[in-house]
Amino acid sequence: MARKIIDLSIAIESGLPSDPEMMIPKIEYWDHQKGAESMCTFFPTATRRDLPKGLGWAIEFLQLSTHSGTHLDAPWHYHPTMDGDDTRALTIDEVPLEWCFGDGVMLDLSDKPDGYLVRPDDLEAAVAKIGYKIKPLDIVLVYTGASRFWGRPEYLIKGCGMGREATLWLLDQGVKITGTDAWSWDRPLPLIAGEFEKTKDPSIIWEGHFASIEKGYCHMEKLANLDQLPPTGFKVACFPVKIKAASAGWVRAVAIID
Repeated sequence: MARKIIDLSIAIESGLPSDPEMMIPKIEYWDHQKGAESMCTFFPTATRRDLPKGLGWAIEFLQLSTHSGTHLDAPWHYHPTMDGDDTRALTIDEVPLEWCFGDGVMLDLSDKPDGYLVRPDDLEAAVAKIGYKIKPLDIVLVYTGASRFWGRPEYLIKGCGMGREATLWLLDQGVKITGTDAWSWDRPLPLIAGEFEKTKDPSIIWEGHFASIEKGYCHMEKLANLDQLPPTGFKVACFPVKIKAASAGWVRAVAIID
């Protein structure tokens, strides 16, 4: 049986303006010439003449946050507690691996305008449209269309966002991991900030993330190629890098279609 693997992850690139300035990754590249100098320090009597064509190893040094690139947010990112009580929120190294591999569901909400607040009835309609019933541990991916703008500053304000009630609707079906191709699971932060200035309504701040206070869950952000997926009939693998006590981990998310 033929198997197709679709890469759902973006590459971490140096200086790309698709994050707030303080979060833009920086990568220092050491090529094989510079690597030869470094390599010789491990072999005190060796010189570059002892290396193949005088070349050594290549190495990269990265300055980035755990939320750079495609990543999986842990409940600890949202709040110190989860599940509606005093349960300590999971950090990324504590997220059950069973959550991170399962049947995928792709919901296409790219017809929604930028900044649109997704509600439960929007999800119900999207699920009914594909003739599916969400089951526990499904990994639900939301295509907003924001990924078309990846690599450009306007990416930060593109795509619809998930409201508190919509997020809880998914979690009530037994979903533990969700994902979006937008910068945030919530609506774009600058748009929420503008609305808050007018309304002073605190309930709109990060409401999709804060839903984890009631029901702990994880979500992926900055996904890619969701438009290449069928609505169902694929597996998602999204195991995060294990960073002690961290709020998120980088992930090479893939969809596997048999």
